[in-house]
Amino acid sequence: MDDRQDDELLIAIANQDMQALGEFYRRHQRRVYHFVLSKLNDPFTANDLLNDTMLEVWRSAERFQGRARVTTWLLGIAHHKVLDLWRQQGRRQSTELDETMIDESPGADVEALTLAVRDKERLTQCMARLSTEHREILHLVFFEELNYEEISRIIDVPEGTVKSRVHHAKKLIKQHLTAAGMGAA
Repeated sequence: MDDRQDDELLIAIANQDMQALGEFYRRHQRRVYHFVLSKLNDPFTANDLLNDTMLEVWRSAERFQGRARVTTWLLGIAHHKVLDLWRQQGRRQSTELDETMIDESPGADVEALTLAVRDKERLTQCMARLSTEHREILHLVFFEELNYEEISRIIDVPEGTVKSRVHHAKKLIKQHLTAAGMGAA
């Protein structure tokens, strides 16, 4: 997606242009929906939070300052909508992981494992067995292709925590894939 066009759409949205919001929605609805779905595993609630996120874009477009990419800002809004939902439901976030952990395990390359996987249903089952934080991290790293700094901004944790979560998520998904008979050849 073209970042410059997103910036222009946000300027138009800040000026109350509904057509710009419609275009922005079309450009980002899948990304936001899948991101929220990766955290909640509930398609109906994910759709509601997609709409809440886009409503927040409408309300706060004028405050976007361009310090991060539009997608980073947008996914940050979606992340906070999920946190708000969890607070309303009385759910608590898990304890943060070791921020100093560095991923040095070449055998835990999820991207390579994912390419080797032929059975999408089994992969989906393995992903569903991961914690919310681990599903979210894998989604942001491999499907959104964001770097650790951007992910840190979105989920509002230190970059070291992002690295730690990625390390542990890769390790766990590898274990699940291997147990399902889908490890790398």
